[in-house]
Amino acid sequence: MLMPKKVKYRKQQKGRVRGQATRGNKVNFGDYGLQALERGHITARQLEAGRIAIVRQIKKGGKMWIRVFPDKPITKKPQETRMGKGKGNVEGWVAPVKPGRIIYELEGLSREEAKHALEMASHKMSIRTRMVAREEMEVL
Repeated sequence: MLMPKKVKYRKQQKGRVRGQATRGNKVNFGDYGLQALERGHITARQLEAGRIAIVRQIKKGGKMWIRVFPDKPITKKPQETRMGKGKGNVEGWVAPVKPGRIIYELEGLSREEAKHALEMASHKMSIRTRMVAREEMEVL
């Protein structure tokens, strides 16, 4: 599963995901991409599930890039624990995603194959997404 090898600080504050994506909002490596339409956090498990769904669809046909990395720790306190006593333990990792951010990119596939593969991956995401093509970033 995707997670950082090492971090400077073990726990982070939640923060807010505000604004539109100004970086990582264009298809740079492949021909087709899966673009986020909403803001939110994508967990490492969701990213991995999406990766597996894409790999199953494209088999050995194309190449795939994952354009986001879950480097933000999410903490959780145990159930039925009273308030206080410090911050909970790290339970997982998320990637904060702004609207417009490209999550996955594909290359070496026909339009229909890419559309189907990215559709399978989009079902694993907790935010709304759409497929975009490289040529003038048109929406499919």
